[in-house]
Amino acid sequence: MRNGWGWGNIALGNFAPVSANFRLMDIFRRRFPTTAVVALLVGCAPTSELLRDDPDPFEGYNRAMFAVNDAVDKAVLKPVAEAYQAILPEPVNASITHFFSNLDDVVVLVNDLLQFKFHQAAMDSSRIVFNTTFGVLGLFDVASRMDLPKHEEDFGQTLGYWGFSEGYYVVLPLLGPSTVRDTFGRVGDSFVDPVDWATDSDAVEWSLRGLRLIDTRAGLLRAERAFADAQIDPYSFQRSAYLQRRRSLVYDGNLPQPDFDFDAEPDNPKP
Repeated sequence: MRNGWGWGNIALGNFAPVSANFRLMDIFRRRFPTTAVVALLVGCAPTSELLRDDPDPFEGYNRAMFAVNDAVDKAVLKPVAEAYQAILPEPVNASITHFFSNLDDVVVLVNDLLQFKFHQAAMDSSRIVFNTTFGVLGLFDVASRMDLPKHEEDFGQTLGYWGFSEGYYVVLPLLGPSTVRDTFGRVGDSFVDPVDWATDSDAVEWSLRGLRLIDTRAGLLRAERAFADAQIDPYSFQRSAYLQRRRSLVYDGNLPQPDFDFDAEPDNPKP
């Protein structure tokens, strides 16, 4: 299980969904917006503290779904990604990656604004303009050479910025690791993802989804090889790596320190 879908999700965190789950998400988004808001407010009560013991009450289900996702990856996604990487020349592969990164910058920009990160929003809007024009629709990342680095923001992070706790860890079918907060974050991001609204052609939309999925998976092949011989529990490692990475993104790398009360007197044991 070390070489499958699980390791890809460790590196990515928010892996692109397959078409079946995109369709389910689209139905959820269009028909149940009120239910989503209510469930979010109930399931993610505001808090300023991180979960310290990381409870995993759904571990039985999560491990089973982890195994299913890993099997699907080994049988379908990984072989396709390996063929994709072997066939395409490196410059073409890089240009496709840059193209989808440019589309993702639209999602990043919206969440910059929702988090009041106006300086970063200015940088990311400039990235979109320069990469879309001088970079030929994003095929070339000219912005990074202009000291406009790529940022990572999504609606899950925005919810965290506004004080919603991450909730329990959960492994989603085919989507991989998530939390209650990040699951709703996926729905929020789908509203502003250019792949969802930039074309009226279903054929083009689903082709872009499929290509993005394969390109993202191919980009993780090198990363997962680093873990191939590691003697660790893949599920536990994925869970810890995902939660740590997401928390770091929410706090922009400045995680709050645990509030230890060193002045408190220890409890006296009963005789």
